[in-house]
Amino acid sequence: MVNIGVIGAAGRMGRRIIALSGEDANTNITAAYEYSKSEFLGQDSGTLAGIGETGIKIESDIENAKNKCDVLIDFTGAKPTMSNLEKYRVANIPLVIGSTGFEPDEIERIKELGKQLPVVFAPNMSLGVNLTFKILEMVSKAIGDIYDIEIIESHHRLKKDAPSGTAMKMAEVIANTLKRDLDKDAVYCRRGLIGERTDKEIGIQTIRAGDIVGEHTVMFCGQGERIEITHKAHTRDTFAKGAITAAKWLKGKSPALYSMFDVLGL
Repeated sequence: MVNIGVIGAAGRMGRRIIALSGEDANTNITAAYEYSKSEFLGQDSGTLAGIGETGIKIESDIENAKNKCDVLIDFTGAKPTMSNLEKYRVANIPLVIGSTGFEPDEIERIKELGKQLPVVFAPNMSLGVNLTFKILEMVSKAIGDIYDIEIIESHHRLKKDAPSGTAMKMAEVIANTLKRDLDKDAVYCRRGLIGERTDKEIGIQTIRAGDIVGEHTVMFCGQGERIEITHKAHTRDTFAKGAITAAKWLKGKSPALYSMFDVLGL
């Protein structure tokens, strides 16, 4: 049995993680956390998640999490994750981070945390997306530099960061495979007389609208044909289940920074 503490327990993802953990025979929610001024402090986390009263009240004292759970899951967002980083260091228990929108220096700080405690850090925790990453690596190796590459990502209107962490991971996988530099070769917007496309360009375009859960398409466009690889998420439960899988895998691991590739054996 893996006892899980959920950071951001009152959020959309937090509630789904709590609900789905209750359906998993190998996991148990034993702690639920929100920030110190949250209106949800003291409320029953199970009631908020729609599964009925569980007796696990929402609190803010993350530093004492080690007394209550085996693994923490944080799906809050880059800003709250970074504000809690020192608290995670003090708690010193395995941590799953599903937040996105981090700056390069913030990623370095998370890497440093991985030297002290086991951390699974991934921009997307669904099985399908991580399989897609591997497929993109395979296709990129096969085509080399002879196809133009574009990434189009779509999410709901409330998503705060752009491009999505998943789109950036896709671009990173492709760039690393083709020995390209994303800082130089990524193009995020086109307008006006921009001239011809460069050979090494990796286009990354963003759509924000309605209640789209998450869609990503990578286009490899050649002369006379194109390859399109698409992943569509129909429900946030996909990400919540992935986080729970990561939490179960992480218990008992040595301090290090892990990815979903590690969790899924990819």
